[in-house]
Amino acid sequence: MSGEGSAFAFELPEDAIALRPANPRRAARLLQLSRNAGTISHHHMFDLPTLLRPGDLLVRNTSRVLAARLRGRKESGGRAEALLLGAADTAGTFCALLRCKGRQRVGQKLVFTRGAALLEAEVCALADDGVVVLRFPPGSDPYALGEVPLPPYIREGIADADDRANYQTIYADQPGSVAAPTAGLHFDRPLEEALAARGVRTADVVLHIGVGTFRPPRAEELERGELHEEWFRLPRETAAAVRATRAAGGRVVAVGTTSCRVLESCVDSSGEVIPREGTTRLFLRPGVDFRAIDALLTNFHLPDSSLLMLVAAFAGVEPVRAAYAEALARGYRFYSYGDAMLIQ
Repeated sequence: MSGEGSAFAFELPEDAIALRPANPRRAARLLQLSRNAGTISHHHMFDLPTLLRPGDLLVRNTSRVLAARLRGRKESGGRAEALLLGAADTAGTFCALLRCKGRQRVGQKLVFTRGAALLEAEVCALADDGVVVLRFPPGSDPYALGEVPLPPYIREGIADADDRANYQTIYADQPGSVAAPTAGLHFDRPLEEALAARGVRTADVVLHIGVGTFRPPRAEELERGELHEEWFRLPRETAAAVRATRAAGGRVVAVGTTSCRVLESCVDSSGEVIPREGTTRLFLRPGVDFRAIDALLTNFHLPDSSLLMLVAAFAGVEPVRAAYAEALARGYRFYSYGDAMLIQ
């Protein structure tokens, strides 16, 4: 991991991928990396209150994962799987990634099922990047038939009843993501209470995570310095909490790369974090300055991903390389249900 693109590749044994979360959530392991010294220490998430300082501010992403994966069949009988990419548009149609054998075509009929329930759909348009537009019967709710869209590296993406709770943060209340803000999965009520008792405060942002989070940046994105677009909101009270924290000498700690992306997208020309709502294409990669955050809590990410590039941009490529090597050597669990890393 010493550059961009394929230089962020690394080999990961299959048994290092977490297939289930830690139970309880706060029992996940936590690797701490010092930004200044480059030193590494080993902890658990339940140690987080002692690793942070009174007056620090944790900024969380409260986006909720949609039950966006539908399974069913084509009119011809072949299997079909759709990943809905957000809420219905003004015409009542849904953009989706559709997986099925054969060419996709306008007018194609699909039947999605879950248990005894079924729902018909029709492909009414073809868009870019394999996206189709699906029309469902008026008044229907396709998410009622959906399942949590686990990433393919977790049990081949096949979710069960436990994942409906496990693949959500306990504070998620803004539906809109197709992937979890995974750093937040480590928090449970006892940990929140311990952090509050320590004098660590929280503030919230929203960023709805899209499917682009899983793929390596494309060549044109690397060249342009912009990533896939994601919608976000940073409310007035969060901007005020950031200002108050800084004024009192506290630190802003981003819970996850998504919270980091929101905060860094909301810095004005004077360096202040301001309220903002809209979309961002911000690409945080080595060479970019971080102006909003002082520390980052994150998971261990996929090779070649924009998330790994963000972490390397914040902590340094070589320190992150060393931290990942040590995490592998010590049996840390990787990816969405895996262990955590605190960079401060």
